[in-house]
Amino acid sequence: MPKPAIEISQLRKIFKGKKKTLVHALQDLNLTIPSGEVFGFIGPNGAGKSTTIKILTGQIKASSGTAQISGMKASNSRARISIGYLPENPSFYPFMTAREYLHFVGQVFKMPTNEIHSQTFRVLELLDLTQAADRPVKGFSKGMIQRLGLAQTLLHDPALYILDEPMSGLDPVGRALVKDVILALKQQGKTIFFSTHIIADVEAVCDRAGIIVNGRLTALEDVKDGLISQEGSYIIYIQTSHGVLESHIVGNNQLNDTILQAVARGATIERIEPQLKNLEKIFLSTIKSGLPV
Repeated sequence: MPKPAIEISQLRKIFKGKKKTLVHALQDLNLTIPSGEVFGFIGPNGAGKSTTIKILTGQIKASSGTAQISGMKASNSRARISIGYLPENPSFYPFMTAREYLHFVGQVFKMPTNEIHSQTFRVLELLDLTQAADRPVKGFSKGMIQRLGLAQTLLHDPALYILDEPMSGLDPVGRALVKDVILALKQQGKTIFFSTHIIADVEAVCDRAGIIVNGRLTALEDVKDGLISQEGSYIIYIQTSHGVLESHIVGNNQLNDTILQAVARGATIERIEPQLKNLEKIFLSTIKSGLPV
């Protein structure tokens, strides 16, 4: 059985704040991301999203607990070879062109020269940067900088993508482009872990979503077209003998009795659906409660 792409156990991170106060940025975080999953990490600003990502990418050390990438400690440099990482605010050498920078990234990953050239052409085309490829980065807009950041994560074709607010600063066209890229990576069996505070982004591309508030994981949900099954609750649609369509919300323990009673009075069961709830409502309610899963 393949190892999870990401495995986090009892992860804590404590910073020293002002006046020697302690800031608990992460508190006993547990999370497992299997290979091939698109996972949305949702939370308000300051919830602990970027702290988690910085630990996963080896930029900072955890105070306690473990974080693993494909079975290796996140602090192990070998683990980072398989990661495509996009920071929240990517920055580049301003004097370089996009093409020059991508060539530099390819050399860092020890890619063969011919592969650097072919992959550079591919990712520039994919992120709609071909026409700007030979302009200095200092003249790029924020949206172009963000797309170049994503281009460099794609260059070495990693198995795992860790993206911190990947759609930040993008216009609607850029956002749609990035969503298409994520969905294409999913089709290739890649794993994508990305943080955001924008619910619509998660609804559009994710298999699961985790909500983090004050450093604690407060909800973990399966996502399907922005809707989530409310466990043990169903909507049953019944066509009466008089042609009237009724709908009833019933719990799991009431479902069989409701069906039997409807059939006994000559009604027809038209369909049964799990009751669904909106991810945004879950996000808002879990922020208010602040209770961990």
